[in-house]
Amino acid sequence: MLLELLQNLANFRHPLRPPGAVSENEFNDKCIRCRKCEEVCPYGSIKMTDFSWGTKTGTPMVIPREEPCYLCDDLPCIEVCPTEALAPVKQRSEIAMGLAKLDENLCFAYNGILCRACYERCPIYGVAITLEKELYPVVHADKCVGCGICERVCPVEPAAIIVESAHEVNA
Repeated sequence: MLLELLQNLANFRHPLRPPGAVSENEFNDKCIRCRKCEEVCPYGSIKMTDFSWGTKTGTPMVIPREEPCYLCDDLPCIEVCPTEALAPVKQRSEIAMGLAKLDENLCFAYNGILCRACYERCPIYGVAITLEKELYPVVHADKCVGCGICERVCPVEPAAIIVESAHEVNA
């Protein structure tokens, strides 16, 4: 009964995983909860899930509104993973953590207030997020890596742009 409850909690939502994460089921099988990725993250972006995540407890995740992934040049989190739950990637554009979703009803730019925060801070600059008519941010799903920087810098509360886990987007 307890195991069933923990599995239900785990299936209820999908955490935003660090760069290189394999599919969610494979990730949960491979991750040994060693915390090495958390320890080497220079920005403190990687946190471990708590008991509210059910059977996913103790696995790494990124909470963009608190501290997004800054896509380090050397991706030390991947390098230290002993099980390849975080698999190597050749370049930034191959990272697929998640997808930014923009709520135009909340976004300042779509409501007459000049704001380019998400566009200007996106590490895939001018590609993953572009500006329509030099004013309105547009997320390009095929280019967004899901790092969460856009969500972190959004001045609206709650954020007008949020990152959904790739495991949720592809579910």
